[in-house]
Amino acid sequence: MTRLLHLHRPLVLFSLLMAAMIPVSLVGLAVDDRVLAGSPIWLKPLKFFISLVLYGLTLAWVLKFTTRWRKLTWWAGTVLAVGGTVEMVAIVGQVVRGRQSHFNVATSFDAAVFAVMAVTITVVWAMHAIISASLLLTRFTDRVAGWAVRLGMAISLVGLALGALMTRPKPGQNPADGIVGAHSVGVPDGGPQMAVTGWSTTGGDLRIPHFVGIHALQVLPLVVMLLGSRATVRAVWAAATGYGGLTALVTWQALRGQPLLQPDALTLAGLAAVLLATAVVAWAPPRRTAGTARTEKAVQPA
Repeated sequence: MTRLLHLHRPLVLFSLLMAAMIPVSLVGLAVDDRVLAGSPIWLKPLKFFISLVLYGLTLAWVLKFTTRWRKLTWWAGTVLAVGGTVEMVAIVGQVVRGRQSHFNVATSFDAAVFAVMAVTITVVWAMHAIISASLLLTRFTDRVAGWAVRLGMAISLVGLALGALMTRPKPGQNPADGIVGAHSVGVPDGGPQMAVTGWSTTGGDLRIPHFVGIHALQVLPLVVMLLGSRATVRAVWAAATGYGGLTALVTWQALRGQPLLQPDALTLAGLAAVLLATAVVAWAPPRRTAGTARTEKAVQPA
């Protein structure tokens, strides 16, 4: 615990708060039998709490590397923690009321809650972008880890932005009906869905690219950890190419109204293209350039 608090303290405290709410959500699942949009009403906050624990702790770890704009990035992390907390207060508050949090404009209060959530997630995105820019300018003592962090942050930034696709009015929707926007494409929300994730099994689901993209922040550094001494900058770029390509592919698949586990020939061809691009990056002949060592000169914090 002491080592955690040596990281960015507001983000660590935010992550601990999110972790403390996981058992609350589990109890809610056990004792509250209400169903909303086809899923147990406490499932959504549970998934958000788990995801935000990972996100908050990873960002707290990432911020220790920054050597540029250190004060600005500290405040960006702090604002991000506050924004994430406000977002979860809104989601849990709507769960307690038995109301849908996202896309709900049925009453003036519901619309105000959704508007607050739209503002907070925009602020979170902007703070993530500031931290990403700082890390792009930072020179890491370990080039491999540095590129894993930079590319993970960049893809994660795209993944966060993909959430905006869900807020667009869907064909046939009328604000007077109380719902504007949806997770699913081609089918109504709340239909047949995958266990745990709740992703649609009959149509596209925009939560999939949102989820995949965001967690690049954990996946790419994890690739470096798993490869250990075999990790190279080339391997990180190959992993980022594959992961970024996968994010683009599942976005395209969802927008076409296609379930994740029912890919057609076009989707499979896209997957083959992603794998080919990854292989080219991984095994193309290296350019003869200076500075191929794993380490680069450290820069003192500004």
